[in-house]
Amino acid sequence: MNTILDAILASDTTADDFAHLPVPESYRAVTVHKDEAGMFEGLESRDKDPRKSLHLEEVPVPELGPGEALVAVMASSVNYNSVWTSIFEPLPTFGFLERYGRTSPLAKRHDLPYHVIGSDLAGVVLRTGAGVNAWRPGDEVVAHCLSVELESADGHNDTMLDPEQRIWGFETNFGGLAELALVKSNQLMPKPAHLTWEEAAAPGLVNSTAYRQLVSSNGAGMKQGDNVLIWGASGGLGSYATQFALAGGANPVCVVSSEDKARICRRMGAEAIIDRRAEDFRFWKDEHEQDPREWKRFGKRIRELTDGEDVDIVFEHPGRETFGASVYVTRKGGTIVTCASTSGYQHQYDNRYLWMSLKRIVGSHFANYREAWEANRLIAKGRIHPTLSRSYPLEHTGQAAYDVHRNLHQGKVGVLALAPEEGLGVRDTAKRAQHLDAINLFRDAEGAPAREKGDTAR
Repeated sequence: MNTILDAILASDTTADDFAHLPVPESYRAVTVHKDEAGMFEGLESRDKDPRKSLHLEEVPVPELGPGEALVAVMASSVNYNSVWTSIFEPLPTFGFLERYGRTSPLAKRHDLPYHVIGSDLAGVVLRTGAGVNAWRPGDEVVAHCLSVELESADGHNDTMLDPEQRIWGFETNFGGLAELALVKSNQLMPKPAHLTWEEAAAPGLVNSTAYRQLVSSNGAGMKQGDNVLIWGASGGLGSYATQFALAGGANPVCVVSSEDKARICRRMGAEAIIDRRAEDFRFWKDEHEQDPREWKRFGKRIRELTDGEDVDIVFEHPGRETFGASVYVTRKGGTIVTCASTSGYQHQYDNRYLWMSLKRIVGSHFANYREAWEANRLIAKGRIHPTLSRSYPLEHTGQAAYDVHRNLHQGKVGVLALAPEEGLGVRDTAKRAQHLDAINLFRDAEGAPAREKGDTAR
């Protein structure tokens, strides 16, 4: 790996040089093991510890197939799907790999007793398979996590509807929390030139998810002037939703759980903020019964912040804990758009407030290539900024996943793979200087020093 890293860090390495670099037989990767899938049985979700289940080990380099690319990973990040994989919830991911492995002889590569996880990366293309024309060795790229076969007509209007759509690094093997990664070429996008490797790796999954969920016509189709309720507005997903609302002329109503998180939202430019912990909103009387009086109190608080208006859109992802309140507070004819259920999958709400007020519930899952490309384009243009708060070395991925699992983080948590330190990879120093305060917002919020390396070669 040292030869590959030296080539990336050198300023004069050509595409031809990259094409002739020797590819090692193995690489370091963060994995879970199939024979340990039952290790947390009997424990509550909160007590399951990713530091015990995630391993850093040498694994063989997979065979490169048609339409694929092998990428040297400089940095990655932790998403909640990596947490789910690490605690084997809602079920072990090896079932996904087994089913994928049955679809073709080439897909059989993915069905292994270990799973290389991770659904984000920033790095450099090393090799491309047959039929790849848009990318070549040496290209600096980020990857979105939609892995799709596109052999069915169902996926050609919206690739997220393809019956063989999968999330790379979660429902496929050879993910981004590793020194090398195997991706389909139509997962690749240009790395934003003003960002470091770790900053560029952070937006991928959550930025694209927020774009489809909130902006795209496949989601809520947000427009100027909309009031948008955003749960977890300073978190890895909500922080991008907050930025999209602000950039699109909408009014984000940010729900957070601490003054520190409220401060982050203010620094992003939001004005309407609800600290649900400080205001003691309790939407459930007990484990089985919700409290509609709290829904009403919550709705009243929202109207105090919106000149008496209800919200047009609810950006939902906590799930069970908040869904009843979300349906209640949405205006007549409004939209609740949901992409996850981190507090539980079994949602309960009073359907009278849905059907009698003509509200819509829209399911949203990641993004198609076009949506991911547009979301990445906004990052590259400096309209949306990465929300990276801190980075860990690859060997401490377990701790990074633990932080996300226990909500000990702000924004996104990055992981350095081949990158020997933070701050490398900046190409456009002028644009970086223009947006530096926004880029460093989440780092400053965590008390971490702003690291600025200038125009570091590769």
